[in-house]
Amino acid sequence: MLALWEGLALGSALIIAIGPQNALVLRQGLVRQHVFAVCTVCFLADALLIALGAGGLGTAFRADPLILKTVAWAGTAFLLFFSFQAFSRAAHPQALTVEAGTAKSLGAVISTTLAVTFLNPHVYLDTVLLLGGVAARFDGLERVMFASGAALASLLWFYGLGYGAARWSRFVSRPQTWRAIDIGIGLIMGLLALSLGYWAWTSS
Repeated sequence: MLALWEGLALGSALIIAIGPQNALVLRQGLVRQHVFAVCTVCFLADALLIALGAGGLGTAFRADPLILKTVAWAGTAFLLFFSFQAFSRAAHPQALTVEAGTAKSLGAVISTTLAVTFLNPHVYLDTVLLLGGVAARFDGLERVMFASGAALASLLWFYGLGYGAARWSRFVSRPQTWRAIDIGIGLIMGLLALSLGYWAWTSS
């Protein structure tokens, strides 16, 4: 069960950030157009990449103890770097803003969502490499629980942001909100880095 919560925490810390994908979901929520389609595409894309990372790379990493330790230390470094980035953003907070734009067809919105998701190199670093590397220290059911927690974070965030856009917009447009969010993300990333680093140090 701890693996589920760790996956949920890491998934949340990675996904809650100012970026084109979240801006797109927020915009569609505000104009109330194709909200379900956009949220579903974002969630399924994340779930697929998380499964590839936790299942494919996680299994490959676990096959060799040396690779597993190397990946664990690399994951620790990445988490510390992301923690530092979050605290840096908190020092100079920005707001998530969207433009009204014009109405788009369902096909155009889905195409845009797929492009924003899969053409963003950070999504592969976050979901496949980082989550896959952290998932590698879990085995069997625990790894499934970790991946499920990360996927659950995506589900809750995208649907919550899309369908709660009108209410959320007042908060995400305030830099102070993102300062608090980034401080929380920085703390979560730092704690996960300590946990992963401790595991890499003490594992045989």
